[in-house]
Amino acid sequence: MKKKTIHILSIESSCDDTGAAVLENNSVLSNIIAGQKIHAAYGGVVPELASRAHQQNIVPVVDQAIKKAGIDKKQLKAIAFTQGPGLMGSLLVGTSFAKSLSIALDIP
Repeated sequence: MKKKTIHILSIESSCDDTGAAVLENNSVLSNIIAGQKIHAAYGGVVPELASRAHQQNIVPVVDQAIKKAGIDKKQLKAIAFTQGPGLMGSLLVGTSFAKSLSIALDIP
């Protein structure tokens, strides 16, 4: 019997890096991370700036992860995301994006 191929998109937005990875069964096909250099001027992470940067970064990061994995988003079977712990605004960006995309693709 042939093993079923499952693709999962994983999103991380708990603090100041926006990350997305595509997994195929037990293998990582892609892993894209966008950092936020803006915090260096303040000596630490500024939560409001972090959540705004996630809003700017999440679409291109997810798009790059899917393209680098060499799949179409319609091949995704599920989306995983960081639920916590982390900065509330940053987590909300990842959660909202993941839930919206899952509804659009009709996947969990």
